[in-house]
Amino acid sequence: MQQGYQRKRRRPVAEINVVPYIDVMLVLLIIFMVTAPIVTQGVKVDLPEASAEALPADSKPPIIASVDAQGEYFLDAGGAATKQALTLEDLATQVSALIQLEPERPVVVKADRAIPYDRVIQLMVTLQHAGVPSVGLMTDSPKEQ
Repeated sequence: MQQGYQRKRRRPVAEINVVPYIDVMLVLLIIFMVTAPIVTQGVKVDLPEASAEALPADSKPPIIASVDAQGEYFLDAGGAATKQALTLEDLATQVSALIQLEPERPVVVKADRAIPYDRVIQLMVTLQHAGVPSVGLMTDSPKEQ
């Protein structure tokens, strides 16, 4: 008699190996943790000290127009800070486009305490011509003596 040989049918394994995905996620997390402080630094400005009310916590991140100690203009639109100086015309064009996209977004001027008052006024007038309804001034809180 011939004995029949029966093979057991194996069902295919339908599991996803997630270990490589976890490794990639951890590497990306480390990269973002290292680069986040570098990206958010912006332009170095020595702000004047004054006691002022902060922006509400629920407001959108502001558009920051900066004037450094050399009198050069920069723009920070919520993390996308320009690293090279802008002319007032270029700054006005970029701010106008941002305001058209999000009209309720606040605009703040961040000016170094050592620059002439005229440079701040020129920037504020340029922002007004770009369509900004109101402009805030950024300050440091006073240090306790």
